[in-house]
Amino acid sequence: MEVVESVFSYLEGTNCYCCDESAAIIREKVSQLPLDAVHLIGTGDYHYVSLFYLERISHPFRLVLFDNHPDDQKGTLMEGMLSCGSWVGEARRLEMLRDSVWIRRVEDLALLDPSGLPLYLSVDLDVLDETYASTNWDQGTMSLEELCCAIDTLKSRGSIIGVDICGGLTIEKGASSEDLAKNKAAEEALLNLFR
Repeated sequence: MEVVESVFSYLEGTNCYCCDESAAIIREKVSQLPLDAVHLIGTGDYHYVSLFYLERISHPFRLVLFDNHPDDQKGTLMEGMLSCGSWVGEARRLEMLRDSVWIRRVEDLALLDPSGLPLYLSVDLDVLDETYASTNWDQGTMSLEELCCAIDTLKSRGSIIGVDICGGLTIEKGASSEDLAKNKAAEEALLNLFR
């Protein structure tokens, strides 16, 4: 799969919440990018960019979310505005999305029945233990090896129609050189699964 940078943090009104004007710009830009790719979308503050890729899928599919958070909460600060914590709830309204499965631990893979539908994978590095990644959100307990094995398992079960990866801490958000190296290693390990 091709690797595509899909970082839109330079737009106003996009950090954690996405205003309507920026959402329209991002949708337009995303429409020009390949869907069958690994999309690097920046920190977890911009995880809602996943929704704009999902909106483009024109056949039945399932969303598999590797994340320490379900991202299906109602917005509390700005009611009704798309956010990094509400985008899965919005995605569930899509006509072609048949279901979504949230995976925090390897054991959660058992929740995914073998329906045969193509999968879209969304990975937030905050699902990983702090040994393997540094993010600006509280983190899970999964090891990098467990995450890679889980994704390999899903690849063997059926077609992957798209992938996105987010969550690494940036210099602007306080990352040290050690944080950056750790996140780069995690990202590379995930990218290697699709090369």
